[in-house]
Amino acid sequence: MVLKSTSASDISVYQVSGTNVSRSLPDWIAKRRKRTLKNDLEYQNRVELVQDFEFSEASNRIKVTKDGQSAMATGTYKPQIHLYDFANLSLKFERHTDAENVDFLFLSDDWTKSVHLQNDRSIQFQNKGGLHYTTRIPKFGRSLAYNPLNCDLYVGSSSDELYRLNLEQGRFLNPFKLETEGVNHVSTCETNGLLAVGMENNVVEFWDPRSRSRICNLVLGNQLDNSPFEVTTTSFRQDGLNFACGTSNGYTYLYDLRSSEPYAVKDQGYGFPLKKIIWLDNVDTENKIMTSDKRIAKIWDRVTGKPYASMEPNVDINDVEHVPGTGMFFTANEGIPMHTYYIPHLGPSPRWCSFLDSITEELEEKPSETVYSNYRFITRDDMKKLNLSHLIGSNVLRAYMHGYFINNELYDKVALLANPNAYRDEREREIRRRIEKERESRIRTTGAVKKPKVKVNKELVDKLSQKRGDTATEKVLADDRFKEMFADDDFQLDEDDYDYKQLNPVKSARETEEGSAKRIRALTAAEESDEERIANRSAEDDEESESSESESEPEPELNEQETKRLQKQLKNQERKRREKADEDKFMSEFNVGAAQNDSRQVTFDEKVKEQREQEQDKKDGGALLHRNHRGEAEITFIPQKNKPSQSKKTSNNKKTERNPSESGRSRPRYEGRRASKNVFRGM
Repeated sequence: MVLKSTSASDISVYQVSGTNVSRSLPDWIAKRRKRTLKNDLEYQNRVELVQDFEFSEASNRIKVTKDGQSAMATGTYKPQIHLYDFANLSLKFERHTDAENVDFLFLSDDWTKSVHLQNDRSIQFQNKGGLHYTTRIPKFGRSLAYNPLNCDLYVGSSSDELYRLNLEQGRFLNPFKLETEGVNHVSTCETNGLLAVGMENNVVEFWDPRSRSRICNLVLGNQLDNSPFEVTTTSFRQDGLNFACGTSNGYTYLYDLRSSEPYAVKDQGYGFPLKKIIWLDNVDTENKIMTSDKRIAKIWDRVTGKPYASMEPNVDINDVEHVPGTGMFFTANEGIPMHTYYIPHLGPSPRWCSFLDSITEELEEKPSETVYSNYRFITRDDMKKLNLSHLIGSNVLRAYMHGYFINNELYDKVALLANPNAYRDEREREIRRRIEKERESRIRTTGAVKKPKVKVNKELVDKLSQKRGDTATEKVLADDRFKEMFADDDFQLDEDDYDYKQLNPVKSARETEEGSAKRIRALTAAEESDEERIANRSAEDDEESESSESESEPEPELNEQETKRLQKQLKNQERKRREKADEDKFMSEFNVGAAQNDSRQVTFDEKVKEQREQEQDKKDGGALLHRNHRGEAEITFIPQKNKPSQSKKTSNNKKTERNPSESGRSRPRYEGRRASKNVFRGM
């Protein structure tokens, strides 16, 4: 199943029936063409919600009964009434009338009693059997309203009177005398019983049917300019406190009946007179309202004014009806089929078409068709080439962004007229393509990798292969979405273009010739050593040149004291240098002699044992020495406390071997007379 859908801000609007959606055929044609229609995917995938949901030319009004089981619509040509039974999803009956319908109402909860206002000043009452009674009014009627509390039928007309027809008494009552002529719309409130009358000027009159008197006049102000406008539609909310009215310049005013100032003003956007206003109170979302003109029906939030969803058929809208408690809308329009829209976010589908929920859920998971599937997008340059500039502004073209949408069939016809040789050129290209394919099959084996040819943007392909790899590049070249970019000359990148430079302001060193010349190969170890040697030589040469320059420079004259001080410093330095040289000479001779004596006295076996003992001591101490071939050494050790030396251990052992009686001093520290003068001490 395929449904035409549009989405704005994650709210999907599905068009179930209407123009450019599904193709329906009469039963006798479908039976005769059964074999041919079996292969017609468009006909097999159609969604026909209600059979014969259309009129011969256009539809005027559509309404759903209060019990939600039927829908009645009026249209032309010829003027007729259609009743659709939702239980059978088909047309129940159709009735023809003498004049075209202007407005109608249901007098009961089902379809059995209805009243119709015709454009020949007549009012018709319909029941199950057909036409029940007909009466006339003095002026041409425009709107109907019914008050079930007192059984009064109010008829608004082009005069300055609001006609009252009491259905209980079966006679006309005294009309309400209005201040100005011309009534565009009449509505009643079931909660408080008020009657609102929208006039041809910017005034809404409120009447109380119980006292048969005018309560007040509501004057609408134009906030943008002082141009005159009319009140075209009115509507009460079920709570009895909120009131909405639409104007002829495309504005919607929302009022709290306790205040004379609107709390919200909404611009429809097209400047057309508003056709209908519906308060969407019995849906899943809150504070939503629907306003419609002949171009579009918008759903928006009455508190914040933010748009929620919209329904825009290809033809002008005459009336909109909402199925209570669901997300389904019917539109009566100028086209042959009437439109049906379904918004799942507003509510579920009606019980008589619950299968729509499963269809829309599948479409949400896997969208398959776009809004303009039967159209082709062309730019202004293409319009000039095809000589279609004179069609701009007509219904044939639909403006979109920097071009227009045109029907595919019309485009094919115009393209054939503009280029009669297009078929022959396409045939030659197809023949050339097949010949190249056969040549490749002759040259290449079956297991060879087919690398697509790149005619334009070869540098871009090289960059892509460097960044993503050859596998990803082949996938991009084989993708139907990007094939033309590497085959058509129109997609050639101009790197000197101003826009390209703005998008790519910096190029890498590999992408430029100067950068490739500046790139230098890394030096090896031998080359680095040569560079260091050359640098050292240059540094020595610089020092020699500096010293020669300093010698060549004339020395400043010194005083006698400074001369003596410098001579003394030079003598001290010379003396220290000689002492250092003598000491180094003596130590070198001593080490050489000791080494010779040791080599003569120590055998090879003793040297090996000594080396093993040294290594064992290192291991015991936790230190390890590693040497490499470059002469570098690395020592690893564990910090420990200092152990007592061997000499201290031997001395302690000797002390323990002594006699305990011999421990302590054997004689006093001082012999002779003590300072205390104690003669008895020491006796």
